[in-house]
Amino acid sequence: MTATTVREPARASARRSPGSVLTGTGALVRLVLRRDRIKLPAWLLGITVLLSYFNTVVSEATKTEAQLQDVRRFTEGTIGALFGPGYGRDAITTERYLTNVYGVFFFILAALMSLLLVSRHTRLDEQNGRAELVRSSVVGRHAQLTAALTVAAGANVLLALLLCGALTANGHGSGPGLLFGAAVGAVGLVFAGITALTVQITENSRTATAIAGATLGAAWAVRAVGDMITDYGSPLSWFSPLAWSNQTRPYVDGRWWPLLLSVALASATAAVGYALSGRRDVGAGLVPARRGAPAAAPWLNSPVAAAFRLQRAGLIWWTAALAAFGFLFGTVADQVADPDDISADRIEMFGGSVDTLVDGYLSVITLFTAVIAGVMVLLGVQSMRSEETKGRAEPILATATSRRAWFGGYLAVLSIGLVGLLLVVGLTTGIGAAVSVGDGSYIWDMAMAHLAHAPGVLVLLGIAALLYGLFPRAIGLTWILIGYSLFAGLFGTIVDLPQWLLNLLPMEHTGQPPLDGVSWPAVTILLLIAVALVAAGLAGFRRRDLETR
Repeated sequence: MTATTVREPARASARRSPGSVLTGTGALVRLVLRRDRIKLPAWLLGITVLLSYFNTVVSEATKTEAQLQDVRRFTEGTIGALFGPGYGRDAITTERYLTNVYGVFFFILAALMSLLLVSRHTRLDEQNGRAELVRSSVVGRHAQLTAALTVAAGANVLLALLLCGALTANGHGSGPGLLFGAAVGAVGLVFAGITALTVQITENSRTATAIAGATLGAAWAVRAVGDMITDYGSPLSWFSPLAWSNQTRPYVDGRWWPLLLSVALASATAAVGYALSGRRDVGAGLVPARRGAPAAAPWLNSPVAAAFRLQRAGLIWWTAALAAFGFLFGTVADQVADPDDISADRIEMFGGSVDTLVDGYLSVITLFTAVIAGVMVLLGVQSMRSEETKGRAEPILATATSRRAWFGGYLAVLSIGLVGLLLVVGLTTGIGAAVSVGDGSYIWDMAMAHLAHAPGVLVLLGIAALLYGLFPRAIGLTWILIGYSLFAGLFGTIVDLPQWLLNLLPMEHTGQPPLDGVSWPAVTILLLIAVALVAAGLAGFRRRDLETR
């Protein structure tokens, strides 16, 4: 009798090989690029165009020696610390001012682009069930995260090259331009890695994105406080990845080595993200979600209350962040509006008279806050779009809840939240200004100035509501209006925009409080326009089909 040896089926060694956990990465990279074929180019081109706009503005503001001295003074003290340490201020030039002061805007934009991209193609896919479908095919466990990080890295490399090209095209030199582009891309890489970690912690994509965004805000605050302690950065500044990119000092004494810190942090956070992803199930987070109540609270038994519950966290965070910024900008009113050695451009930007510099400066800050508040309301309308496309609105509308109540509930919450935000930010900005210039009347004046811009922002909300109701896929066009509002509101006078172009900005028509009085007829007309736009959007929403993906 022949003995037969029965062997257990050998486990495929490929399962344990490093390559197996990355199987399908190339296909997922192509999928990510396919899905982001509009969003990603929009981010890259938008940031590049913004740099060209800033170059135009800064070039106009640095033509004469008096203007250069005014710019140099602007980079000193608290204002310099808020925007950046201002390397090269002793011999200020257009390119030094552009990259070493306004560079912080590009750092933040690159970070936002990267963290949203990674969150969208990892945690959001798990939350919506797409990741489970993808992993049911021949796809390694780490392929999805690797694909998202690969695209994020490629996007930041391309962004660095585009920014270098924009600076070179404007005659600022390719070498330092590439260094600035690399500094921006390095910040993007860092926050791609940080987001790769935060998406492992929670089951909710909004929470993961909020944690990464809060980290970005903390990095800015640490850098700003560190630069306030000592010119060109104290040891505290070096705890912020934004400071590492500042320390490259393009167009001054360019240094590449600080970017090694950014690469190291990006690699370390991504590695931790990979390690943590192996310790959880698909769709789950390392921190388990809290169990909800078995029954909804009585106060949630209405569309307005439900909309408030969904928008509550965003309203609180936006209000807190803008209130902090408002207070900081208010406290430097006396420094910015110092009439000594101020240029004619700065006088024109702040109202055209040396006697009203403080009011003129605060009117610019008020307009800036109003436009940023417009970002909040547009994100709120886009959340409605997300509720619809993800299929969560359909079950609600299948009940006794009407489309008018559901749509109107969101808009009511956003409108009331906007007014509350502007009131709080106005008060904190006024408190900062009162402390700075020693005049308590600014507290009330700034609160009313911020509220005066509410009708203009409500017009932006009405435009977004109109597009959502009639052409929901075109709602992204509202971001063009936000971008134009920022540019025209802050730099319109410097680049001599024609008045008819300025009039396209809704907030332009209410005046420039506290510098000017409020135009109450314009406030009334803007409110009527906002109501008409919302009504048209609601009528369109009631007649069109719901769109789900």
